[in-house]
Amino acid sequence: MNKFLIFILITSTLLASGCSRGLFSVHKLDIQQGNALNTEDVERIKAGMTKKEVQSILGYPVVDPLFQPDRWDYVYHRKQPDTPIEQRHVSIYFQDDVVTQITSSDKDAK
Repeated sequence: MNKFLIFILITSTLLASGCSRGLFSVHKLDIQQGNALNTEDVERIKAGMTKKEVQSILGYPVVDPLFQPDRWDYVYHRKQPDTPIEQRHVSIYFQDDVVTQITSSDKDAK
């Protein structure tokens, strides 16, 4: 009887370990924060566009422009399991609600 219980225990452990990477593996999440900044969308922003046009392409910036109403900062941070962190930052400067300058920095960090 004890051999049968040991056999069942070993068999169930082996079957359970085959359901994922391992019996005691941890699920790793894809973490995304901020505005999703596609290169194509950022390249569509041109000097002379209005705030409403920028907002229709990129959305409203997550970083609140309360203290700098003539500058919108779009920040994007994405961490995927087993890959470098993807970070992007785009600043759009306005004068009289019209785009005057766009700065962008793309970088990968570990």
